Amino acid sequence: MKIITIDKENIEQEHICCAIGNDKENKERAQTKKDWMKEMFNDGLVFKRLDERGKIFIEYMPIEKVWKPITGKNYMVINCLWVSGRFKGKGIATKLLSECIKDSKKQKKDGIAVITSTKVMPFLTDKKFYEHNDFEVVDSTPPYFELLVLKFNKTAKSPSFTKNVKEGVCKSKKGFTFIYSNQCPFMEKYVGLLSNICKNKKIPCKVIHLKNYKEAQELGSPFGTLGIYYNGEFKTHELMSEKKFEKFIKELIK
Repeated sequence: MKIITIDKENIEQEHICCAIGNDKENKERAQTKKDWMKEMFNDGLVFKRLDERGKIFIEYMPIEKVWKPITGKNYMVINCLWVSGRFKGKGIATKLLSECIKDSKKQKKDGIAVITSTKVMPFLTDKKFYEHNDFEVVDSTPPYFELLVLKFNKTAKSPSFTKNVKEGVCKSKKGFTFIYSNQCPFMEKYVGLLSNICKNKKIPCKVIHLKNYKEAQELGSPFGTLGIYYNGEFKTHELMSEKKFEKFIKELIK
């Protein structure tokens, strides 16, 4: 199993796992992600994947520049760890995590942080995987998010969620608010589709596109990449199909 590091030198030649496919739509999605990554490399972003055609990768960066509402110093933060399909159950996730551990120790970080959830949720690696690898819960925020840490320096101060995100609200109090970033290549299109559903139903809707890590740390949901709010309250981080979102609206607005 060969692991490839995607960087400035090879990013245009290598696929980035999230959006695989040679059709126009997937090429556009992949380019959106790559454009985001090119800017983040200067902030310490690392993206590693297995040398296979599939969604098998880990992405991480220093906490000081991470696009998530957490605060702390000298920690590495895992943005995403994804092993899908036929690659599951082969120890690949552990191998990818070990790459992050090795890099973090080399950079003399105090530890590694990751956001997960109290129960298994879409787009979040199962909490049990991290606990099995000696991560411990150091903070939590409603409705289901937890911040886990693997400490190398036991005396280091633990990172935490920001005060703003713990309130579970956003400034816009009418209808739906979508807060997203291009850290995920699927967000821009689907947020557009979901917001159009709101407009067609005459439901007030606001879209906030996060442009830098400061905005993400101040305004982002605990997931970072996407937050869906209704009447100012956080409801979910899950990116949904149009059909599922229609059902979500019906259950929410009774």
